[in-house]
Amino acid sequence: MKNTLLSLAAALAIVTSCTGDYSYKRAAKTITADELREYTRLLGDDSFMGRKPFTRGEEVSVNYLAKELANIGFSPLFGDSWFQEVPMVEITTKVNGKVVINSGNRTLELNAPDDIAIESPSMMESVKLDEVPLVFCGFGIIAPEYGWNDYEGVDVKGKCAVVLINDPGLYTGDSTLFKGRRMTYYGRWTYKYEEAARQGAAAILIIHETRGAGYDYSIPRKSSLSPGLFMEQPEGGALPCQVTGWLSAGAAATIFNAAGYDIEKLRTEACHKEYRGFEPGASISMMMTNSFQRNSSLNVAGILPGSVRPEECIVISAHWDHFGIGETEKGDSIYNGAVDNGTSMAWALEIGEAFSSMKKRPERSVILFFPTAEEQGLLGSSWFAANLPDRHEDLIACFNNDMLLPIGRMRDIMVTGYGQSELEDMLAEAAVKQDRYIMPDPHPETGMYFRSDHFPFARIGVPSLFARGNCDSREYGKTWAAEQEQLFLTERYHKPADNYYPEMDFDGITEDARAVFEVAWKIVTSDLRPAWKPGSEFANIRSPKQ
Repeated sequence: MKNTLLSLAAALAIVTSCTGDYSYKRAAKTITADELREYTRLLGDDSFMGRKPFTRGEEVSVNYLAKELANIGFSPLFGDSWFQEVPMVEITTKVNGKVVINSGNRTLELNAPDDIAIESPSMMESVKLDEVPLVFCGFGIIAPEYGWNDYEGVDVKGKCAVVLINDPGLYTGDSTLFKGRRMTYYGRWTYKYEEAARQGAAAILIIHETRGAGYDYSIPRKSSLSPGLFMEQPEGGALPCQVTGWLSAGAAATIFNAAGYDIEKLRTEACHKEYRGFEPGASISMMMTNSFQRNSSLNVAGILPGSVRPEECIVISAHWDHFGIGETEKGDSIYNGAVDNGTSMAWALEIGEAFSSMKKRPERSVILFFPTAEEQGLLGSSWFAANLPDRHEDLIACFNNDMLLPIGRMRDIMVTGYGQSELEDMLAEAAVKQDRYIMPDPHPETGMYFRSDHFPFARIGVPSLFARGNCDSREYGKTWAAEQEQLFLTERYHKPADNYYPEMDFDGITEDARAVFEVAWKIVTSDLRPAWKPGSEFANIRSPKQ
């Protein structure tokens, strides 16, 4: 009798296992290239008007996403609402006349935005800088763990800090300096703005350099032409610099040459810990006027509640916003953002639909999250991470994507932020089943791990994965894939040309979505809690829940 019962139990376990596996495989097959294509075509259509926050395009976009979440079987995350309000202020800055630099014995006039791309995040109707001294502050970094302080011995209070982009490790080839070629958060422009404000600077200018920035000067130039979105400053909170922005490489070279300095030599010298900043004997003068619009943009999110532990959840995210209608290029002024970030929204919706198609509901909850204002500095995801519906200890993992290139099947799955968490080990197992391999981002100097919506989750200790096939085309190889990425970055990134095209190939994104679905499925149907890896800067933010 005992043996019979054991045999029946074993048989039942096998049947249950097979049924669960079958259910997973059937669900994975609901992720199709045709549906990814249709989502992307719609989200990149002119009728969405470029999906810019605070415009009619926002209303169309968020209502569409809410409707699709309902269609695939999700419920509103925020009580009975699909939407979370993100209070922001939109500031439109106008630079009046030229920006004047007195450097050495020369007076230089800079044109905004061609030579200097600037805006004002301050809540002041007019901003005037009158012969404000420039202070060169190296990389603009204070990093105690590296024994680094670019502001030591210099006074920038009420002055204009001028800093280099990225980290010193990039330019030395020294893998022990910061993280070598791999950008840290100290290399991001957002950190440099924040640190200059903490030091009391009236303004900060970052010297643009394409290798260190990860994009050419046209990107900050174009961004400065549009109204900026900022989080409203709380009462008594730290105030931002009155002026923030970028100097083109040419303008920076001219300013420092006039004062008797070579900017390339300064960059080399600033890569040493002992280097100290200085005032080059130059000043800046300008007039700017600001107009304000206070409003709330909307995060969009739905939830598929778990059947056993609904309070425990994963997040699958992709930002919905882009740049709306702006500067005309080649007869087109609508910045549709089909790849940035239509393909990733399609990826998220297809993964969500796969989960909702399963007859047996996962034990843990699945959240689909579409944040606003990613293009303005991850504002929507930062607000969500600071105002979670539940405790962040119950958030097990975040899976995010951005700019999935529809260029066909890839052998690789490129992990941005490689080495951070155990999620990539789980992804490696899923990759093998697709005859693929995972690899690090070949351009860690661009700091992409700090540039998309998983980062605010990482900052509160949630293991976060940003991965996509990108570098090794099954059909055409690595060189071709690199050329396609560069073509997108040069010709379409943050430009009206980022449109949907019928020749787009979604087979690779289909495989990417199925691989992430497998990892996510393993987590929500078990008690697994992937951890940060030793050495990750996020490892000690929170302890794994027991």
